[in-house]
Amino acid sequence: MSLAQRDAAVLWHPYTQMQTAPLPIAVVRGEGAWLIAEDGTRYLDAVASWWVNLHGHAHPHITKRVSEQLATLEHVMFAGFTHPAAVELAEGLLQILPSTQNRVFYSDNGATSVEVAIKMALQYFHNLGQPERRTIIAFRDSYHGDTFGAMSVSARSAFTAPFAPLLFNVEFIDVPVRGREAEVIAQMASLAQRDDVAAFIFEPLVLGTAGMVMYEPEALDALLSICRRHDIFIIADEVMTGFGRTGRLFASDHLREQPDIMCLSKGLTGGTMALGVTSCSAAIYEAFLSSDRTKTFFHGHSYTANPVACTAGLASLDLLLAPESFADRERIAAAHAQFAKELHGLPGIREVRQLGTILAVEYAPDEATSYFSRLRDEFYALAVSRGVLLRPLGNIVYVLPPYCISNDELRLVYDTLLAMRELVLRAATETTPASIPEFPHD
Repeated sequence: MSLAQRDAAVLWHPYTQMQTAPLPIAVVRGEGAWLIAEDGTRYLDAVASWWVNLHGHAHPHITKRVSEQLATLEHVMFAGFTHPAAVELAEGLLQILPSTQNRVFYSDNGATSVEVAIKMALQYFHNLGQPERRTIIAFRDSYHGDTFGAMSVSARSAFTAPFAPLLFNVEFIDVPVRGREAEVIAQMASLAQRDDVAAFIFEPLVLGTAGMVMYEPEALDALLSICRRHDIFIIADEVMTGFGRTGRLFASDHLREQPDIMCLSKGLTGGTMALGVTSCSAAIYEAFLSSDRTKTFFHGHSYTANPVACTAGLASLDLLLAPESFADRERIAAAHAQFAKELHGLPGIREVRQLGTILAVEYAPDEATSYFSRLRDEFYALAVSRGVLLRPLGNIVYVLPPYCISNDELRLVYDTLLAMRELVLRAATETTPASIPEFPHD
């Protein structure tokens, strides 16, 4: 029995309709930008395994550091205890995060880092005797995770529908994409005047799961300036955009107004271990200091600040800050920009969006928008048949690779995107029902 067949007998996969899904690809090894399957087939990991892998699979530097840590200390509870890796990683992060960040709180994934951020903001006002300040503002098309608080501040969708009665109310504003900036600024200005608003949470410059929707730093700065004038906390969810993805170490580095709270995960350990970080300003931290124990931040996890995960984070940070990594990120961004020019104006292409190492191609058959639901699976199958791992978001296919990817490997990805365009053009000539339900973004 193959590994995939054994999997099918015992496992339940995320974002997967298990009744209709094909058997998963059984990966047994990773090497640089490649994943190697049980049958020896190689797949170029053009999406960094859900955006987590920064430096390539099985990187020797991370492997060595993690191995040494495992032989030294695998775990210790983090209430009343500490250890070198947790302290060193926090010190290293605070050196490169925006200067507004003063403290690091560890958790274990991106959604949980968002939960921590929301709880920090709300309890801050509770501790200061302003419990009425509990409203969060978020972007209408945002995605911040699948736990209940993270779902509450995310777009209402097929992901959240079964739980809608249990989610707390959020004020949603539109994304300030080009041409809509003034309208969205007015939305924020109106909401900010209310006395019950605590925080604004956002994905800076790129909304990932919404389809790599991009907007300009100037528009976001305008929204954040309004928040600052009304003492509304600024929460930057950099789970996806952090650690060099946008051309700078953090998307917030593109901004004039800096966050009060930041959420980090995914690339934090270079894709090696599960780890989350919520950093915050000194003012937020100090609001929890009190002789009154009820003002304590009562949040934690069994594996908070796990030494092995923190060590993976330190090793990934070593690689991220090396000159070679800066050069690789610039090289990838330049290659993306050149390919975007190659696609400009071609039939079947609605739009190409690019920021740093993130590239998104939005396909648009001239008369057949309803094809997208069917083409999504065909896009995926086409990429896999060419040895490339891509995960379409409806009619949008994005590339977000490990920084070690070579120019030749990028060309393989680009050629696959061009082959998808041919698929779109062929499908647009077929006759289909007028309406086919869209796949939810995942």
